[in-house]
Amino acid sequence: MAKALLGHVGGPDPRMISEMRRLQQRIRDLEAELTRLQAQNDALAAQSRDEALVRLQDREPALT
Repeated sequence: MAKALLGHVGGPDPRMISEMRRLQQRIRDLEAELTRLQAQNDALAAQSRDEALVRLQDREPALT
């Protein structure tokens, strides 16, 4: 009875296997997107730091 409730009668359910594969692919896609966005964010942060340094260097010295 418990096996029937869990869907294990007659082997694995093809719909469940298909859904699991789809979800695994979605996870891989999201992980790849996350890696791409992290790299893009790192590049933008480095560019922002570089621009801030240039602005600091271009300032005229304070009067003493």
